[in-house]
Amino acid sequence: MPTDLRLPPEEELVAFRRDLHAHPELAWQERRTTERIAERLEAAGVAVRRTEPTGLIAEVGGGSGSVGPVVVLRADIDALPLTDRAEDPWSSTVPGVAHACGHDVHTTALLGAALALAELDAREPLPGKVRLLFQPAEEVMPGGALRLMEQGALDGVVRAYALHCDPSLDVGQVGLRVGPLTGAADALEVRLRGKGGHTSRPHLTQDLTFALGHLVTGLPAALSRRLDPRAGATLVWGLVQAGATHNVIPTEGRAAGTIRILDAGAWAEAERLVQELVPAVVAPYGVSAEVLYTRGVPPVVNHPEAVGVLADAVRDRLGPDGVATTLQSLGGEDFGWYLNEVPGAMARLGTRTPGGPTYDLHQGDLRVDERAIGIGARLLADTAVQTLAIESVTNAPRGHGAPLTRP
Repeated sequence: MPTDLRLPPEEELVAFRRDLHAHPELAWQERRTTERIAERLEAAGVAVRRTEPTGLIAEVGGGSGSVGPVVVLRADIDALPLTDRAEDPWSSTVPGVAHACGHDVHTTALLGAALALAELDAREPLPGKVRLLFQPAEEVMPGGALRLMEQGALDGVVRAYALHCDPSLDVGQVGLRVGPLTGAADALEVRLRGKGGHTSRPHLTQDLTFALGHLVTGLPAALSRRLDPRAGATLVWGLVQAGATHNVIPTEGRAAGTIRILDAGAWAEAERLVQELVPAVVAPYGVSAEVLYTRGVPPVVNHPEAVGVLADAVRDRLGPDGVATTLQSLGGEDFGWYLNEVPGAMARLGTRTPGGPTYDLHQGDLRVDERAIGIGARLLADTAVQTLAIESVTNAPRGHGAPLTRP
């Protein structure tokens, strides 16, 4: 049966989301966002601890010093370096920065869940704790999850849950999948250097631009022959840069992109292979190569039991048609770091207005159906309550991390 949750009024949650959308902040700069969340939680009497340098951890249930299962709910709070092109009254007021991935929706849904859980706990104490992670820096590699984990985010935790906007699903639908949901993602930059010169005498130079062209096409091809094709590895360049004019062979150039892989085993091999292959690809042209490889995030792998709890919560609130089957994507998501340590799952929250256009994430024109906020808040809160009920019966009590101070 659905939990007797009492969410804040819908207009309050929508207003909070629009405020965040109008004031987006990039990774590790989310100071205003952190304070807005903390102020609202503290006003409701929710225990809050600000993390360094931004973000916060809050807890509901259990009381100070108690033992029992701890369930994590997580939202990411950072924005992207993109221009907001939606032209809504609440569009970004920060030039070149936008919530184009729906993190404002994630954050507001988690806030709504926190307030509902606090109100429920005041009426009927929860059989454990719900730890709420308002995490910074999801959009950079290797992600802010690792920093929060260093600060005790997973201490004593038995399950972890999150959701992510999916503009390809109608509002009222939630995409679920057992097993891998996202891919591993790494960042790669290759810097080439060589003897430049006049374009009329390439034989007297190390033709860096030509070498760069071969790198851009040759490295993805070589990787496809060295990694198992079932791993779904793909290298896509987002930046290729060399030279300043038409008749000068430059001395420096670079290419940068991402490597995305569906299989964790192949992900473990990728960096070694890239370091081996780059010099070989450019060797015929005499240039030198510097490889800057940033290991990013592992795949998000959903645990079967955690997906089952999410599915039950969706059906209870939205009916059997609320659960949608979803496919694994190559998108990177640092929630995978949490699931490397504890079982859990991520759900895909439908944000498309039925019959309306399908937008894409990481685009400046992204729009969401704001009814998804309340759906996401209820889903997170219901899932936490159901998990605590299950874990409090089937597992011995556990301790938790450092106690949080109440306002």
